Amino acid sequence: MTDEIVRVLVVDDQQLIRESIASLLDIQPGITVVGTAADGREAIECALTLDPDVVLMDVRMPNLDGVSATAELARSAPRCRVVMLTTFDDEEYVVRALRAGASGYLLKDRPAAELAAAVRLAKAGVIQFDPAAAARLSAALDRAGPPPASSAPAQDSVLTPREIEVLRLVAAGLTNREIAARLYLSEGTIKNHVSRILDRLGLRDRTQAAIYARDHGHL
Repeated sequence: MTDEIVRVLVVDDQQLIRESIASLLDIQPGITVVGTAADGREAIECALTLDPDVVLMDVRMPNLDGVSATAELARSAPRCRVVMLTTFDDEEYVVRALRAGASGYLLKDRPAAELAAAVRLAKAGVIQFDPAAAARLSAALDRAGPPPASSAPAQDSVLTPREIEVLRLVAAGLTNREIAARLYLSEGTIKNHVSRILDRLGLRDRTQAAIYARDHGHL
């Protein structure tokens, strides 16, 4: 049985880069490029029409930038995963992209085979950071520190004490198995807790949960 094909939309305002990435990816095993777009507005239109599994999204583009387009796709096409693919590892872009719902932040200097692997992982729900982007995010969160307790939102009230405890451990980078061992619970129980946390807080994945935990004083 062959692996399922990953459908990809490539978004970049520079035609040569856009076409090069699309051509390189289209010859990789298990991947088909279903379309390309030159800016954020076109990306949204193409995503809604072509239904890609993964959108590779540039950050700086005319008409509508990649971060704003990602936020709109998180609302209008939540099934597709958006991975930022850019030359910029600026701290502000990294944080804004993740808050918008991006499933990863990668730099364009990756070989084609590595980019293809990243696309497959993105479809599987694996969050990915370029090392430089991860360092930027870590620095931003460390510098921000926990906010005043009064800023905690009302959503916290929907979490049980156990769920808040699980949220803290997710934000600390522990896997479900590691959390289960720490709390003397089954891995399945932890998986259910994480799913409920994401659902109740309206979050998309563990990365957004980690950002939420830091922003609202849970670390």
